[in-house]
Amino acid sequence: MTQLYNLKTFSDERGNLTVIEKVIPFDIKRIFYIYGVDNSVRGGHRHHKTIQAAICLRGSCRIYCNNGESKFEYTLDSPSQCLILYPEDWHTISEFSADAILMILASEFFDPNDYIYEPYN
Repeated sequence: MTQLYNLKTFSDERGNLTVIEKVIPFDIKRIFYIYGVDNSVRGGHRHHKTIQAAICLRGSCRIYCNNGESKFEYTLDSPSQCLILYPEDWHTISEFSADAILMILASEFFDPNDYIYEPYN
């Protein structure tokens, strides 16, 4: 099931420093960014193996998750939020703000056979 974490952030007059440490439950094998999105819906899948951590570095977006038993919606609108998506979490990503940059950390290298596109009934 998805988990939303508030990442440790240090703020002072110089700005903010956010640390990703002891939160990600996997070794990172792949990092990618999603940005410049129109009003399209991204995602629309789950995985056999891959665990992902989603962090909206700039702007905002909404992530809908369904693990076959529970459904959740999250708004990521701070670079200090980290949403962990487990393999069973069928998800879509939508409502990107014009300036949104969504970073995804993944536990596995890209493998097209790891994707399951059929949503739960």
